[in-house]
Formats: sequence, C-alpha cells, structure tokens
Amino acid sequence: MLENLSKTIEIIKGIAVPNERKEVLFPLVEYIQNKVNTSEEILLNFICTHNSRRSHLSQIWAQTMVFHFGIDTIFCYSGGTEATALFPKVAETLTHQGFQIQQLSQDQNPVYAVKYDNNQQPIIGFSKTYFDDFNPKSNFAAIMTCSNADEGCPMVFGAEARFPIKYEDPKAFDGTEVMNEKYTERSLQIASELYFVFSQIK
Repeated sequence: MLENLSKTIEIIKGIAVPNERKEVLFPLVEYIQNKVNTSEEILLNFICTHNSRRSHLSQIWAQTMVFHFGIDTIFCYSGGTEATALFPKVAETLTHQGFQIQQLSQDQNPVYAVKYDNNQQPIIGFSKTYFDDFNPKSNFAAIMTCSNADEGCPMVFGAEARFPIKYEDPKAFDGTEVMNEKYTERSLQIASELYFVFSQIK
C-alpha cells in the first residue's frame, strides 16, 4: 500500500460507522461472505446516475479495501445510467488522501489511472454506463449509490443482486467555500463504510 494512503486508512479505521448504516451494509456483507464461502468470484458494480462522483469513490475505495484485507476474489467496477465525466475534484480529493492518479487522456471524458500500491495494476477510472463493455454483463452485484439511479433503474440487467447503499451528493457544494471539506467528508464516509464491510469477511 502506498505510504500516504496507509496513513489515511489508519484514520479511516477510527471512524465509527453508525448502527443505522451498518443495517444498510449488512446485506452486502452477507452476499460477499456467501460467495467467499463457496470460493466464487465476486463482481461489485457501484452505480450512480452520471458515474462522476459517488460511484467512482465507492469503486476505488472498495478495490483498495479488498487489497488491504487480502481478499483476492473481488473485482470492483462503476457505472452510471448515463456517461458524463469523472469530476476533477474527485481525483483531487483522492490524491490528497494518498492515491497516485495519472490522467491518461484529455478529452471530455478523461481516463485516469488510480494506484493504491506500487506493485498492483491501477484502477482505470472514466465515466461509463453500468452496462458498458468495460463492466461485467452478468453475475454481478449492483450497488446503488444514489437515489436517482436506484429509483430510475427498477431493473439492472445482468445483476444477480442489488443493494441500495446511498450517499449524499457532494455536488451540492460545488463552487462553495466548503467544497473541499465536503468532498473529503464524503470520501471518508464511503471509505469507512467499505472498510467496515470488508473487515467483516472471514
């Protein structure tokens, strides 16, 4: 694990997850544990409307926690009901929290390489639909990270399970004095909850 990211994870370990959020997270824990028990590959697709903020934060932190806890059968993805672009403040926030991020393209929907460890393949981040060819087509868990996507997708094609784990959108604070604080806060919330999820897997 990258040194500065390890320091952030030490902070995350100390963030208590409220009981009401644990109730939201436990069905996902149970799903993952059942798959681990039967030695099955686990595909997690984090879905939000635009695949620009919360779903990327969730995918990146989930894959990082999978590595942290040494679970080698879990692969994490993200997508939207439509494709836009990964919002630059997300990459900036994650960089401050210890990730190494390289922007690989300069178009309207740039591609990013996100590293959490020097010897692991980077996570490739760009905005895409949940059914994009980059993502799994079947036997995946759809984790709905925003209300709009959850309500707007009564069915996620190919998903074998669906978990509504919703987060407030930091976009609401774009252009305000507390923008940096709110993006950091949301990233740490998502990270701490995913730390809790994977810490429960035996």
